[in-house]
Amino acid sequence: MEPPTVPAGPSVSIVVPAFNEERRITATLESLCAYLRGTSWDWDVRVVDDGSADDTRRLVAALAAEEPRVVIQAEPHRGKGGAVKAGLLAARGAYRFMCDADLSMPVEQLSRFLSAVSSGADVVIATREGRDAARVGEPAHRHLIGRGFNFAVQRLLLPGINDSQCGFKMFSAAAVAAIFPKGSLDGWAFDLEVLAIARAEGLHIVEVPVEWHYRPDSHVRIARDAAGMFRDLLTVRRRARGGFGSISGDGRPQVSTRR
Repeated sequence: MEPPTVPAGPSVSIVVPAFNEERRITATLESLCAYLRGTSWDWDVRVVDDGSADDTRRLVAALAAEEPRVVIQAEPHRGKGGAVKAGLLAARGAYRFMCDADLSMPVEQLSRFLSAVSSGADVVIATREGRDAARVGEPAHRHLIGRGFNFAVQRLLLPGINDSQCGFKMFSAAAVAAIFPKGSLDGWAFDLEVLAIARAEGLHIVEVPVEWHYRPDSHVRIARDAAGMFRDLLTVRRRARGGFGSISGDGRPQVSTRR
């Protein structure tokens, strides 16, 4: 893969949804800030606390006292989708990046997203599938269940999108304004609705391959969450048909993969 081309001095907001993340939020923020300080970007990191009951908010506030570009945004507990929506709408960057609190993607790969969105993409999403992508340490059963869910997603809602659920996505400010006010899901399947709305709006979606590392302490529980996510998939499909427009005007995928 050729090195990505990134414009000098872009304005970037990193949005990190956090719910009871006291064990890893400090390390994640330190890694993000260390990388971002080495760039020429105008940046900020916005941690959206989703009503945590542990020390997450206190730890973020302590780091924010030392680094003014770290912001804590306190929200009532609604779920990951609600936290992401609140953070992206409150952010001020020209480019806005949603980033899982476990930082399971090496932070250096952020430049791949910025290169794609600054080249004309409206929405840039990570893919853990295909050439130049890698999954590290993921148990086989989780991979199989995930691919089965994605197969259903492609058949029922988002043909052509290889990985709708990876927690790293970048949006232009205009894409955030077009997509997120129309969203209704606050749970784990909110990504499906986001991408379906983006496609209905005619926005250009680009996938970038990433190296992704499995984190055993993920909040996602396959047995607990699978039924709810499939139910949300059907809900978004119904909304796509009658609520926010057709998924694709000509039925063809509106997605490309950037190498």
